[in-house]
Amino acid sequence: MADKGTHQPTAPGTAPTADRPARLRNVVLVGHSGAGKTTLAESLALAAGAVTRAGRVQDGTTVSDYDEIEHRQQRSVQLSLLPLEWGGVKINLLDTPGYADFTGELRAGLRAADAALFVVSATDGVDGATRLLWDECAAVAMPRAVVVTRLDAARADFEAMVEVCRDAFGGDNPETVLPLYLPLRGGDPGPDGEPPVCGLVGLLTERIFDHSGGSRTEREPDPGLRPALEAARGRLIEGIIAESEDETLMDRYLGGEVLDVKTLVEDLERAVARGSFHPVLAAAAPADGARHGIGTVELLDLIASAFPSPEERPVPPVTTPDGAARPAPACDPEGPLAAEVVKTSGDPYVGRLSLVRVFSGTLRPDAAVHVSGHGLADRGHQDHDVDERIGALSAPFGKQQLPIPKGIAGDVVCVARLARAETGDTLSAKDQPLLMAPWEMPDPLLPIAVEAHSKADEDKLSQGLARLVAEDPTLRLEQNQDTRQLVLWCLGEAHADVLLERLRTRYGVRVDPVPYRVPLRETFGSAATGRGRHVKQSGGHGQFAICEIEVEPLPVGGGFEFVDRVVGGAVPRQFVPSVEKGLRAQLAKGLAAGCPMVDVRVTLVDGKAHSVDSSDAAFQTAAALALREAAAQAVIHLLEPVSEVRVLVPDDYVGAVLSDLSARRGRVLGTEPVPPGGRSVVRAEVPELEISRYAVDLRSLSHGTGRFSRTYARHEPMPPQLAARTREQAGQH
Repeated sequence: MADKGTHQPTAPGTAPTADRPARLRNVVLVGHSGAGKTTLAESLALAAGAVTRAGRVQDGTTVSDYDEIEHRQQRSVQLSLLPLEWGGVKINLLDTPGYADFTGELRAGLRAADAALFVVSATDGVDGATRLLWDECAAVAMPRAVVVTRLDAARADFEAMVEVCRDAFGGDNPETVLPLYLPLRGGDPGPDGEPPVCGLVGLLTERIFDHSGGSRTEREPDPGLRPALEAARGRLIEGIIAESEDETLMDRYLGGEVLDVKTLVEDLERAVARGSFHPVLAAAAPADGARHGIGTVELLDLIASAFPSPEERPVPPVTTPDGAARPAPACDPEGPLAAEVVKTSGDPYVGRLSLVRVFSGTLRPDAAVHVSGHGLADRGHQDHDVDERIGALSAPFGKQQLPIPKGIAGDVVCVARLARAETGDTLSAKDQPLLMAPWEMPDPLLPIAVEAHSKADEDKLSQGLARLVAEDPTLRLEQNQDTRQLVLWCLGEAHADVLLERLRTRYGVRVDPVPYRVPLRETFGSAATGRGRHVKQSGGHGQFAICEIEVEPLPVGGGFEFVDRVVGGAVPRQFVPSVEKGLRAQLAKGLAAGCPMVDVRVTLVDGKAHSVDSSDAAFQTAAALALREAAAQAVIHLLEPVSEVRVLVPDDYVGAVLSDLSARRGRVLGTEPVPPGGRSVVRAEVPELEISRYAVDLRSLSHGTGRFSRTYARHEPMPPQLAARTREQAGQH
């Protein structure tokens, strides 16, 4: 890229603004945990003049990692926004967590962005999850570039990492993934015997950007660099020309014409904006006291000049709240309002804050808007279709909220006091309500059962959990009716830890994790009879009821049937419903392991009553006693839930997944390739007892590349040895 050379930074503490969408760039930083995304964001903020000193993740002083949890864990756990100004362009830099447990934050960042910077560590390479994410971005033609970080680390090899990136991201055409700069080394050798990286060599401009003197200077390349520069430059020019819309350019180049740098840069910028060419850049953190890290100016130039403005990217499809189709609005500040809440957070001083991407129209403080949402009722979220008045608008800069007068189409802003809006909700005009198509969110599949720590916590628990659910669409809240447990379904253990910590520190509610109980059931495996006798006399009215029943199993899904075959009034008609009520109560409590009993038919065949001492309560008790006696004579099966599981993994891991599912008592139903190839879906039926931690185990087994879904299929008998152990454990409690 041509060096812009001039930049008037926005003063620290002042929010940059854009007067039209063409002056906006929304860029998300993605990559695996530890790749250096937050450090890169800090370096870019320093180069743009948004901060006067670069913070460090290890010291807990970076702008984007401002949460106490992030300071303790020394990693990002939430999406954060850094608005920067560069060359008259406002850049909304979205820093995302790299750890898989916080994929929901990554998805929100992708929704708000128009382009992605894939951050790759020069020492760690590209993991499988990053490759999959690249493919997802490619499927929607999102423009992408690659930044290789940690060039100052021992054993860092930029050229080798470029080849890794070309293999990982180039697909059928690796010539679309090429470096724009080469690292310049100089000075005394380091511990690895190599001189440190002290600058960059621009391949198109054929200029050196040298940082060895403590500041960024520009000069001609040394003669010794010419061979390597010319080889890499020729390869880059051919890659740019191959993606050029000017079909004459290749012929002119092959004919010996020297193409001017301006033409090449313009073609490069257009190819990057279309998402057909993916430049590789290099970056290193700034030295102490330096204003620029190596590669930060070049990266900001690329973002400002080559990444697309919001006008160049499509707006998500919209409907009315009741589902009627509507034309997609244009990215026009004067158009109808269409905005989306991409993140919700609670602030102890300001209250609820909503991070909003404005796709069309203009948001203004104190304006009345319509809020509509998809509900996600299965995850405990509320359905929304209400009017609200928004509060103040601000540009978040870490934990600071910098006031702004408005949010135009294409911008990402913070809105205060949206009391009913949740993540994923749409904001639109009151007289033209809209609903945006939802973005893909991962299903939370790790169950964490919790109990309130004290009575005081129990009183505040429901409100605290409701706030967490409103903030996090990847959290599902369940009150299990069979086990009576409160269950938080999370993406992983780190996700659960952060949720419980926020519940405690932000909302003052302490909970204790308890072992998760899979909802088992019981059924009769054979027919049996039972007699329940409840006779008590203790002065005054006594209690008298005798019931005789026959019990037989029903097919799976048969539920409970009650049959009255009493003749001659042995059980008075008014007490027959009491018998059924007592049976149902005992079935709900279980008979062998304290699990609900299902799929049985109970026939009342005989009984006795007393004209004075019989009562509703007495016949309920007698019925329960009769059922217990029948259970003591019969075979009782414990039923466990079985889920149909679909596991999506790269082909290299199919064998390991099949072996693992078999070890979990799974029955494999089939394996199918997934177009365009390289991945397969394994379908199996697996007992839920065996997959309560599968979200964690599959990630380890597939190195972060596997995904799975599960659907309840049925309950079926548990193996005898396991059933006996379960009954024994139930008896101990």
